[in-house]
Amino acid sequence: MKFKDQIEEKIIGSVILINKFNVEPNKFEQFLKDWGEDATNFKQQQGFISAQLHKGIGQSSVFINYAVWESMEHYKKAINKILFSPESQSPLLKYDDDSLVISPHLFKKVAVPRICVD
Repeated sequence: MKFKDQIEEKIIGSVILINKFNVEPNKFEQFLKDWGEDATNFKQQQGFISAQLHKGIGQSSVFINYAVWESMEHYKKAINKILFSPESQSPLLKYDDDSLVISPHLFKKVAVPRICVD
């Protein structure tokens, strides 16, 4: 399922964005600066709960962002304002080469008896 189809799903409750970034090693510092700028903008949006960036250990060039939003509607408003508007200033969308590959996916919690709550 494509990301644009995922954001059209009707989800009750919170939604989790897990975004995988493949970053060329010589772009790590720039990526961290750019991600921080985007995260600061998202943090100011209504419905934002939390975000955490992770980096693969060793020589990995993979970063994972885990962000939690109160609802799909809050998330959609935020990305439409920050990423998909004509005047978008997102530095992560300005990479014009293959040094950054972004793979976003949306999730909801799943209950598993005696292990996970929803």
